[in-house]
Amino acid sequence: MKLVIVESPAKAKTINKYLGSDYHVLASFGHVRDLPAKDGSVKPDDDFSMLWEVDARSEKHLKEITTAAKNADEVLLATDPDREGEAISWHVLEIIRNNKALKTIPVRRVVFHEITKKAINEAIQKPRDLDMDLIDAYLARRALDYLVGFTLSPVLWRKLPGSRSAGRVQSVALRLITDREDEIEAFTAQEYWSLLGDFLGKPDKKVKARLTHLRSKKLTKFDINNETLALDAVSEIKKYGYSVLKVEKKQSKRNPSPPFTTSTLQQEAARKLGFGASRTMKTAQQLYEGVNLGGETTGLITYMRTDSVNLGLEALDGLRVHIDKTFGKDYLPPEMREYKTKAKNAQEAHEAIRPTDIARHPKDVESFLNADQMKLYELIWKRTIASQMASAILDQVSADISNPEKSVIFRANGSTIRFDGFLKVYQEGKDEEANTEEEEDEKILPPLVEGEGLDLNQVTPNQHFTQPPPRYSEASLVKKLEELGIGRPSTYASIINTLQDRGYVKLEKKQFFPEDRGRIVTAFLLNFFEKYVGYGFTADLEEQLDDISGGRLKWKSVLNQFWSSFIKAIDEAKGLTITQVIDRLNHDLDSMLFPEREDGSDRHICPKCNVGKLSLKLGKFGAFIGCANYPECQYTRKLSTAADAQSEVSMEVMNETKELGVDPKTGLMVTLRKGPYGFYFQWGEPVGKEKPKRVTLPKGMQPQDATLENALESGALPRTVGNHPGTGGEILAGIGRYGPYLKYQEKFISLKAGDDPISIDLDRAVEVIDTAPEKKPRR
Repeated sequence: MKLVIVESPAKAKTINKYLGSDYHVLASFGHVRDLPAKDGSVKPDDDFSMLWEVDARSEKHLKEITTAAKNADEVLLATDPDREGEAISWHVLEIIRNNKALKTIPVRRVVFHEITKKAINEAIQKPRDLDMDLIDAYLARRALDYLVGFTLSPVLWRKLPGSRSAGRVQSVALRLITDREDEIEAFTAQEYWSLLGDFLGKPDKKVKARLTHLRSKKLTKFDINNETLALDAVSEIKKYGYSVLKVEKKQSKRNPSPPFTTSTLQQEAARKLGFGASRTMKTAQQLYEGVNLGGETTGLITYMRTDSVNLGLEALDGLRVHIDKTFGKDYLPPEMREYKTKAKNAQEAHEAIRPTDIARHPKDVESFLNADQMKLYELIWKRTIASQMASAILDQVSADISNPEKSVIFRANGSTIRFDGFLKVYQEGKDEEANTEEEEDEKILPPLVEGEGLDLNQVTPNQHFTQPPPRYSEASLVKKLEELGIGRPSTYASIINTLQDRGYVKLEKKQFFPEDRGRIVTAFLLNFFEKYVGYGFTADLEEQLDDISGGRLKWKSVLNQFWSSFIKAIDEAKGLTITQVIDRLNHDLDSMLFPEREDGSDRHICPKCNVGKLSLKLGKFGAFIGCANYPECQYTRKLSTAADAQSEVSMEVMNETKELGVDPKTGLMVTLRKGPYGFYFQWGEPVGKEKPKRVTLPKGMQPQDATLENALESGALPRTVGNHPGTGGEILAGIGRYGPYLKYQEKFISLKAGDDPISIDLDRAVEVIDTAPEKKPRR
């Protein structure tokens, strides 16, 4: 008997079916041990030795694995095909060895990138040894994250009461958001004007064109920057007759985007589906681990944690056949498209994210998928198909319209799609950016001939103001982190969640606003640990970790180099006084802490006593503004920012309803209301004696943060989590009068703190059920 160890029970059940009776497949249920959350888990003075602790929830599973290993002929470690998966295999092997369960039987590593019968059987035939370079890179990353978190966070707590934690990558991501807010607050809008000419020709030709030259001078953006100049330009333009000076026609190609990596999937799911990074990864995990397609569980996509944009030859052949058969030869390029991975050291998964079978059309599996799974599968399927289709061909036309002296020139642009190519299937979304009035007009121009006369019908001056840079969305933040080489795509979801959980940022209308706490923490770190929140330094450290995984650097030498300088900075910061910290923060956050007053009075002077100077104060519950004349003057106020003012909703005194949006399934307006027992969502209004659907606001959610998406998720409860891999019984998750629960085999099991009925996955649900204490029958 060969023992196969995977990460999830759902995967174990599927793989066991594929391999047959000669194999016994067990699940580790994810990570089995970690560094204890206390001082001394990593010891720099002892050559960075680490103390590992087995997770209490893993003990039962590890005992089962150890027992099975004692009776096995061979152990195959088949955890996920990336750095984390390699680390889990190493942890499991170490625990089995420590329990003396291996004896002399061989232990090999098995890697597969999709959960299909063919992929599993092929992987089993090609076992290898554990990749110690990958494991060393994991150890280095884990040690670095621990040392930063458990060394820097206590300094924050002592010098900056009310702050939560700091992290090696988390703090840099927070800096990106706060830096952007600083740019927005410092931004000064500039006025400028554009002039649009409306021309008429024969027969019934209408042409709109933008002014580019005036008085023989090519205009720059700010040449016409007030109404007087704009009206003067209109007067000048109206003096002349006009004709077509020049017509240019050219063709251009637009090529498809490469298939998805982890990062681009997160970005595009945010843009097109409105999914957060966590929601995207959770749904992708479900598609990868498999869906029951009428009797057999099959993985629908390849492994979803990858930096690679490559596709295997077999997948490419299948794509080309499908494109030829479905769309015709015109949509098939002469040769396979090749894409280059931008990441210096791409994740070890050798393929981009793609469907395991391109012939499995989204409509074929729609009845087996929930709404999120269907949307994401369709997105991946379309992107993969489009990546190997022919380029789109555009006809672009530009025409210059001028007066006889050529001192006034207008430019008209237009384009048409001659051949749609890959656009027939898919077009990449765009991030929301600032207003761009200068974008070329994507309209169709009528046929124009050089020398042809045109009548000027109207000139319209349009006033514009430059816009500040946009706040980061989840998509643009992920894109920026990847561009800077900070963190890894597989960690972006947890980074974003941590920033929100710590109260450092909030997501409002799909934009990240830094909270006061986040801005103060960033200012502190920039003053006293500037090197360690530097974009370049963090990216260089990521490269060193990649070099470890590639066998080019030794992991302990990287740790030594980092720790020797980091501990010096920590020791220096320990000597800081609270006064020194406050003085720096008062200076750096002046405009945020002391905003201008409507009456024009000195914003730094106490409004109560009119004598004392206002200053940042640090209490055990966080920062606030207070008067320097304390205790004679006891004036204090909470911190407030422009972001708070923009997003604040006074729900506590709300007597009216707040409309969140229309439920696309029912067509009913979803509203947030306050009742005698708290806040709740409501669908529509009462009809006769029939009461509308109502759902209580989830525990811990603030009413001002509630969105339509929250309401729809809560309204979908109870939801089906999946079937128990052991019995096949259905597992439901919901919220009842006693709180969140799981329902299984007519039993109700309460969910523990940290488990959410909306997001809990099958693996965790099975674990909660299997470890739930038996309830004693009532007498």
